Amino acid sequence: MSPARPATLAQWLAHIEQQHTQPIAMGLERVREVAARMRLARPGKHCIVVGGTNGKGSTVAFIEAIARAAGWKVGAYTSPHLLAYNERVRIDGGDADDATLVAGFNAVEDARGDTALTYFEYGTLCALWVFGQAGLDLAVLEVGLGGRLDAVNIVDADVSVITTVDIDHADWLGGDRETIGMEKAGIIRGWKPVILGEIDPPSSVLRRAYVLGANAIRFGSDFFAEPIDAGRWRWRDVSLRLELPQPALWAPVQRDNAATAIAALRALDRAVPRAAWARGIAEARVAGRLQRFERDGVEVLVDVGHNPQAAAVLAAALQARPAAGRTLAVYAALADKDAPGVVAALQGRIDRWHLAGLEGARGQSAERLRERLAGTAAAGAALSANVGQALAGALEQARRGDRVLVFGSFHTVAEALPLLHG
Repeated sequence: MSPARPATLAQWLAHIEQQHTQPIAMGLERVREVAARMRLARPGKHCIVVGGTNGKGSTVAFIEAIARAAGWKVGAYTSPHLLAYNERVRIDGGDADDATLVAGFNAVEDARGDTALTYFEYGTLCALWVFGQAGLDLAVLEVGLGGRLDAVNIVDADVSVITTVDIDHADWLGGDRETIGMEKAGIIRGWKPVILGEIDPPSSVLRRAYVLGANAIRFGSDFFAEPIDAGRWRWRDVSLRLELPQPALWAPVQRDNAATAIAALRALDRAVPRAAWARGIAEARVAGRLQRFERDGVEVLVDVGHNPQAAAVLAAALQARPAAGRTLAVYAALADKDAPGVVAALQGRIDRWHLAGLEGARGQSAERLRERLAGTAAAGAALSANVGQALAGALEQARRGDRVLVFGSFHTVAEALPLLHG
């Protein structure tokens, strides 16, 4: 007699964590085989896949918001989540409910037989099934890790996006931009557009596009984002000019992410009402990207940035909008991240450091993090067992006009947000 299946979403999530011997197992064979058994059709009439090192989630949010402003029915699949798994699967701007996800996981289980799937593979197949039932005009899918061997890459997208390429997940993807670029470029499809969201992408990405005959559309070469004044900026390519409001996502890099999203939708070659561009840019929101709170005259910023490139973006944002007083940082990082590189990128922008521990297989204690940061600006940081304690300590030290930055990983933000919302 076969064991009873999980009944609730919480039970399903506990179940799928146990179904593969490794949390990450790269390769498309398993997920492609199960997808074929599920007879998954295209997840929407149109599909955009978004990969890259940083900026993926924000770019997805801009694409989603513009397309919804145009009146399209849109699904978005992103990862990881912050507070609830449902955040990973959105339809028309709303998180999928538990019953919908449970139905999706049941559909995966019906088809997988003896094939072992990872947590992310289960989730990807579930999302594709949910989208297939929803009758979407557009599905926007965020790559989880890399691109070439990521489960999302079983989908042949109409447009591929590679936001940026930098060193992260080096154990899986390689230790230099060219090697990592080859992995990211695995989402490019022959004779279809690929949007490149940085001015100087790795040559490995450009070579892959050339070999496949893909139309590489490059930021700073084929489309541009230009400031007009404090409240407006201009997007342009050879045939269109748009004057747009500054994104509500306020870091300077978000204008680049918005420009990349516009280029991706333009590449679909489907009409978008002119007003939808501006409305989508103004309305796009995504949690944990310099998300702002206020506590007794102290500004609190929360960000998921976890590698040196993301930290450099944070430094630019802090410089563009300086605090009246000091900036105190609460930093907690996973053990496999380049913590010294992150601290170096923020050199001169942080007045006082608080380090926190993270639990879990990839976590580390605050003491271990400080050991790794010997010789850096954070070497003399205060230590706390967890993010909550570090945040409380930073707020206790902060005075009116100071700023507290809480950052370092999705796990860091996930611990901070319930405290700040409360």
